[in-house]
Amino acid sequence: MEQRHLGRTGLRVSRIGLGTLTWGRDTDEHDAAAQLKAFWEAGGTLVDTADVYGDGEAEYLLGRLMEGLVPRRDLVVSTKAGSVPDPDRRVDGSRGHLLAALDASLARLGTDYVDVWHIHAYDPDTPLEETLQALDLAVSSGRARYAGVSNFCGWQLAKAATWQLAAPGIRTRLSSTQLEYSLLQRGVEREVLPAALDLGIGLLPSSPLGRGVLTGKYRNSTPVDSRGASEHLAPFVAPYLDDTASRIVDAVQTAADGLAVTPLQVALAWIRDRPGVAAPVVGARNAQQLTAALSVETLSLPDEICRALDDVSAPVHRYPDHDWSTL
Repeated sequence: MEQRHLGRTGLRVSRIGLGTLTWGRDTDEHDAAAQLKAFWEAGGTLVDTADVYGDGEAEYLLGRLMEGLVPRRDLVVSTKAGSVPDPDRRVDGSRGHLLAALDASLARLGTDYVDVWHIHAYDPDTPLEETLQALDLAVSSGRARYAGVSNFCGWQLAKAATWQLAAPGIRTRLSSTQLEYSLLQRGVEREVLPAALDLGIGLLPSSPLGRGVLTGKYRNSTPVDSRGASEHLAPFVAPYLDDTASRIVDAVQTAADGLAVTPLQVALAWIRDRPGVAAPVVGARNAQQLTAALSVETLSLPDEICRALDDVSAPVHRYPDHDWSTL
């Protein structure tokens, strides 16, 4: 699998990442092992997790598999901290919480360091410089090699990255940002992506297949074994089952038919090759699904197909999202 630099850093990652959102909850150890082995054998390196995935079980499971199945040195492990299961406070970006969470993540993963550590979300109740200091301490202590953020909007990302760049050699520059991005969700293109491109921050799109909808599996019905039929994931899928999404899914299917490939391959190739994207993070239910996603490695979409998909899924950009002179 082709490797790419993560933002303006020396770290290289596979251009498809493996997500572990469902590990330890919907994906058991057997299926997780099969996924990780298939990913590794295909040349994949970037594995993304978080301390809240499966209430910590995803990290624990990944740690066990790194110990006995795939060498730790062959993987680029990314995890996140800051989200908390608290009805009164969904995010805790305090220095104390973040560093304690990182230590707990390392214990579950069974490793001395993570390759990339992300702040899971912006905390409006904690000074940003305190949150970012946790990244600096993690890197300076060797517990993290690179640092990034997740779910930051445009101004939050720009503020954080600029603060870090203001003291080179002392503060750790942001390597990456992770947000949802797909043909069904192109909101990052308004302000986040322009900021990331300008600041040299690599984008790691989550839900690159539109929460599974872009595979076409929901065109006629909801498969009983899909996320859309799951009690706790159905609300996650539902927003992308409207008429607008249906038109985009139909266009992806048309492109797939013309290229003699699958809708999954078309949707994933489109997002993988967007400007600023380092690696879409793909979550799969089993190794068979993951293998289907990894088969996109040899596919590059023709320019006319890309333009058609761009047009049918184009987000509305209004003043002042971009340079006013282009609007």
